[in-house]
Amino acid sequence: MTAQQRIARLARLMPVGNTPAARAPFVLLVVLLLGSGLLALLLLNASLNKGSFQLDRLEKETEELTDQQQALQQEVDGYSAPDQLAKRAREQGLVPSGNPVFLNPDGTVRGNPDSASAGDTEQEGP
Repeated sequence: MTAQQRIARLARLMPVGNTPAARAPFVLLVVLLLGSGLLALLLLNASLNKGSFQLDRLEKETEELTDQQQALQQEVDGYSAPDQLAKRAREQGLVPSGNPVFLNPDGTVRGNPDSASAGDTEQEGP
């Protein structure tokens, strides 16, 4: 088959002129592409709105948890204040210790040991 015969065969397969039947697939393709593009845009917009609502909910939850964490931190700070620790220790029956004693590496005692007494629980001050 020669090149001229191939061209002639292809020319017979192509419609002659601008008939509406030849434009219909192109128009259908354009309409289909535009419709699917609009549908994709609608789905994207809905997804973004859903994400926005979820983000707002999570931001509010984060703010509430931050407030709760700060309240708990203040409570912990109140319990760990030195005066509060001393008060709770006295309530549990603990007394301040006496003079500390140290052991030297050779086993000898350095310092004069005192025993802690319940009478030492009174705080000195104004």
